[in-house]
Amino acid sequence: MTVSWPVVRRWAATLSVATLVATGCATASVWQWHRHQTRSAAVAVVERNLDAPVVPVDQLLTAGEPVTGNEVWHSVTASGRYLPGSTVLLRNRPVGGAQGFHVLAGFRIESGRLAGTVLVVDRGWVPTAADGASPESVPDLPDGPVDLVARLRIDELAHDRDAPAGQVQVINAETVRKAAAPPWTGTTLGAYAAVVSENAVPPRLGALEQPSTDLGPHLSYAFQWAVFGIGAFVGAVILLLRDEPSPGSPVTTAPGRERGRRRPTAEQEEDDLLDAQESAAER
Repeated sequence: MTVSWPVVRRWAATLSVATLVATGCATASVWQWHRHQTRSAAVAVVERNLDAPVVPVDQLLTAGEPVTGNEVWHSVTASGRYLPGSTVLLRNRPVGGAQGFHVLAGFRIESGRLAGTVLVVDRGWVPTAADGASPESVPDLPDGPVDLVARLRIDELAHDRDAPAGQVQVINAETVRKAAAPPWTGTTLGAYAAVVSENAVPPRLGALEQPSTDLGPHLSYAFQWAVFGIGAFVGAVILLLRDEPSPGSPVTTAPGRERGRRRPTAEQEEDDLLDAQESAAER
C-alpha cells in the first residue's frame, strides 16, 4: 500500500497540534493536582489543630522563632495585659464579605517561660464608617489583667505599602509594633494570635471567621484537564479518519477533467466488436 506525501503531511500536522494541546492540558492538570495536595495538607492541619487541647502559649512558641505550619490554628492560653496605646487597625481585610477593620493590639505575657514578651493579638473587627475610610468606632483596651485564649497564626510577610497612621496592610508583628502609638519595646514574638475568648469585659467587636476546610475545585479541575488532553488525540484521529476516502468509494472529479478512467478488458472489447457486427448485419 502506497501512502501519498500529502496524507503523511496532514497526519503529521494534525497529530503535532494534538500533541501540543495535550501537553498544555497535562501541564495544567499537574498544576491543579499539586494545588489540591497543598490545600489538602493545609486543611488537615486546620482540622487537627482546631480540635486539639488548649495548651499554654510557651509550649508552642519560642522567643525569636516563628510559629511553624504544623502549629497554626492551635489554641493557646496566655495571661498578661494589653499594652496601653497599642491598638492598630488592619485595613482592607473583609470578614464574611463585610467591609471593616481588624483591631490588633500588643499583649504583654506575664507568666511562664515567655514572661515579658509581647504577642500581637487580633481581637476582632469593627465595620467601616460611612466615609469608607475609617472605622465606625474602636473600643478601648482592657486596663487590667487578662486571661486570653487565642489561635496561633503565622506572621504575614511585611511589605512597603503605605497606610494611614495607626493602620497596617498586613498582620506582621514588627509592622504592627511600629504602627502603635507609641511603639512598644521589648521582644515581640514572631507570630500573632486570633482571639477565641478573653475574661475581660466583652469588647464591642465582631467575631473572627473560622478557617475554611473546603478543598476547593482543584481535584476536579485536574481530572478535567486530563480528559481534555486525551480528547485532543481522540478528536485528531477522528478528524483524520473522517477525511480519508473509504476503500471502493468512487473518485469524484471535476467536469471535463476525468481522471483514473479504466481501460476496457479484452472480454469487453470482444463483446463490443460482436455488438457492432450484429448491428451492421441488421442494417
